[in-house]
Amino acid sequence: MFTVLLAKELRAEGFKVNAVSPGYTATDLNQFRGHETVEEAATYLVQYALLDEQGPTAGSFGKGEGTLPW
Repeated sequence: MFTVLLAKELRAEGFKVNAVSPGYTATDLNQFRGHETVEEAATYLVQYALLDEQGPTAGSFGKGEGTLPW
C-alpha cells in the first residue's frame, strides 16, 4: 500500500514508484544460496529504474512472476 500511496504522491513531479523483487539472489545475507547472481538481479532492477513515460507506476513486480498483487 505504501508503494501505491507514494506513487500517487509523486505522480505530479514525474516520478514512478514500483516495488520490484529480483528473486532469490545469492548474497552474503543468505550465505550465497540464492538462485540469481547479483548481476542478474541488478539487470532486472535496472529495467524498472529506467522506465519511460509509458511505464507502469504503483505496481509490484517479481522476476519470473510478472505483476504481483499487493
